[in-house]
Amino acid sequence: DFFMFVEMGIDRIHHAFWRFCNPDHRLYVQGNPYESAIKDYYIYLDTKIGELIKLLDEDTIIMVVSDHGAKSMRGGIAINEWLQGQGYLKLKEEPKEQARLKYDMIDWEHTTAWGEGGYYARIFMNVKDREPQGIIPKDDYDKVRNELVQKLESICDEQGNNIGTRAFLPQDIYRKCRNIPPDLVVYLGDLNWRSIGSVGIGKIHVYENDTGPDDANHAQEGIFIATSTAKLKEAAGKGRRLDNLEIYDVAPSVLKQFNVPIPNAMIGKVIEI
Repeated sequence: DFFMFVEMGIDRIHHAFWRFCNPDHRLYVQGNPYESAIKDYYIYLDTKIGELIKLLDEDTIIMVVSDHGAKSMRGGIAINEWLQGQGYLKLKEEPKEQARLKYDMIDWEHTTAWGEGGYYARIFMNVKDREPQGIIPKDDYDKVRNELVQKLESICDEQGNNIGTRAFLPQDIYRKCRNIPPDLVVYLGDLNWRSIGSVGIGKIHVYENDTGPDDANHAQEGIFIATSTAKLKEAAGKGRRLDNLEIYDVAPSVLKQFNVPIPNAMIGKVIEI
């Protein structure tokens, strides 16, 4: 009655081939042999989706959903290099070459905060009576965190232009925080820059990912396409555009199609198809 699968190739080709296909990417070279790779892959997938649809009866709902979008990645901010430069993080000794930050490398008695890499940065503060060797008194927690927010949101590129970083408090963006969440969730340059967690780099701005080649970052806007096989031919070119959808809306919309009661705790709204 219900079938789904994840096609991971779209995600991978965005990360690996964005520089070849997007004229706005700093490494784009016009006329390169991979210039149409992403578009060609989308066409290939559309063909395969079409082959699947031909196998379906006329009483089938079809959804194409992505959990995020993609955007060009301008570079990376070495978040732990930045924290060292600002006096929040101290290492026992500086690595002789680039290395992943490990707990035993940190001088905890003189460290206020440390961070992790990824599509966004997660900042953890060294709070007294919370961390094993915490030094931030609980009474100073908000003061130190607010100071971090102000400084993070002031990060500039190498030309001195503010990159537009946004630092979020977990309790403001999650309905429930389990265990000990990051003290800050940071979108560097509104996700135009990724967080580089390594140390021993010697600079803040980098243009290569420390976990492997990557040209794209995740973006907030994904896609949602839905129709029924019965309406497919008559709907061609006559679709409705729906705005303000969220990924939370997919599950209750599926349940509605099966006349299954939607749990009260479910966040999303039903999308009428």
